[in-house]
Amino acid sequence: MTIWEKLKLLFKRKPKNTVLTLNEDDELLLQVLGISTNDYSGKNSLKIAVVFAAIKILSEAIAKLPLKIYQDQGGKRKAIEHYLYPLLKLRPNPYMTAFDFWKCVESQRNVYGNAFVWLEMPARGRNAGKITALWPLPADKVQIWVDDKGIFNTQSRIFYVFTDNLGNQYKLLPDEILHFKGFSLDGIAGISPLEYLRRTVETAGNAEEFLNKSLEGGMTVRGIVHYIGDLNPEAEQKFREKFEQMANGLQNVNRIALLPIGYQFQPIALTMSDAQFLENTQLTIRQIATAFGIKNHQLNDLDRATHTNIFEQENEFYIDTLLPILTMYEQEMTYKLFTDSEIAQGYYVKFNVDAVLRADIKTRYEAYKTAIQSGFLTPNEVREMEEREPLQGGDKLLVNGNMMPIEMAGQQYLR
Repeated sequence: MTIWEKLKLLFKRKPKNTVLTLNEDDELLLQVLGISTNDYSGKNSLKIAVVFAAIKILSEAIAKLPLKIYQDQGGKRKAIEHYLYPLLKLRPNPYMTAFDFWKCVESQRNVYGNAFVWLEMPARGRNAGKITALWPLPADKVQIWVDDKGIFNTQSRIFYVFTDNLGNQYKLLPDEILHFKGFSLDGIAGISPLEYLRRTVETAGNAEEFLNKSLEGGMTVRGIVHYIGDLNPEAEQKFREKFEQMANGLQNVNRIALLPIGYQFQPIALTMSDAQFLENTQLTIRQIATAFGIKNHQLNDLDRATHTNIFEQENEFYIDTLLPILTMYEQEMTYKLFTDSEIAQGYYVKFNVDAVLRADIKTRYEAYKTAIQSGFLTPNEVREMEEREPLQGGDKLLVNGNMMPIEMAGQQYLR
């Protein structure tokens, strides 16, 4: 297959079983044409270990938090009677659990900067006008259109165009789709950190590729072979092939290479320590982790970790990284999942961030103790959080008997 035939395959849809391989000359021509063979954009960025780990940590951190519906009207309560409650808590659509659904949505938001969820609402039948399922759409197949000229309406509007695998296009209005954004410059479309970190991501990818090729080559180095006399081109090529076959590859690691009399090998390559390979790789990993809001210890970077600063970094992760993301999700869903009358009645959605304390029983129980003794929660409310049955008399608020109103302080000395 010539390079031109390979180029045609690059620019048209390839059969599923087609494997496209490029040699060094092919890659050189592609670079001249401005075509990158090391593409780390979109889903390809997941080939880089630190990017995969960062997105996995974020998606699972969001997915493990229960999503519930509440009503704030004369006091806040869980609105378990609302028809959307089981849909959001258990199964947004017939094929996904709530955990898998949010992993998918958060992963796409981080990879592409945007995540889209289609709200299935039958036009007829007993469920007409009600949301019956939530379907995540491939973010790379959704385009955002802004009618700033008022061509389709008297007012400026935003709509979305989804293209399926068969090439069919569908126009979706804003109230038919949930749009979750990453970092945004205009408030309309999100931007993936991978777009602005393209150079850094490519550096990480090239470092992994360099290390893999070095290992495949048995960590051998390039060099010059000195010999006395002249060799014709055919003899040079034969000697080079034999020497590389003898010295390269994992099967030849730590083996002795033999040279004829009068031949001498002189290495000319830099070592990894000379090129500060490990230091540069570590810096790249930390730059990517910082862009996603991931802490170093979450990536098993424990060089400067202590028990105290890991605990503090965990708090920073939930406060500075997760809470802004959760707020964005909650606001978008509250606005689009409920009707205007339901919003007026105080309905809203909220992630239960208390679930992050489940793994630390000591911290959880100490918080319960403080809440009960201060009269903030009843014992039965605490038992409900631990999924235990209520007890008789456990619905009363309890306070420490030594406490008194501040205006009564010192009255015993006035007698």
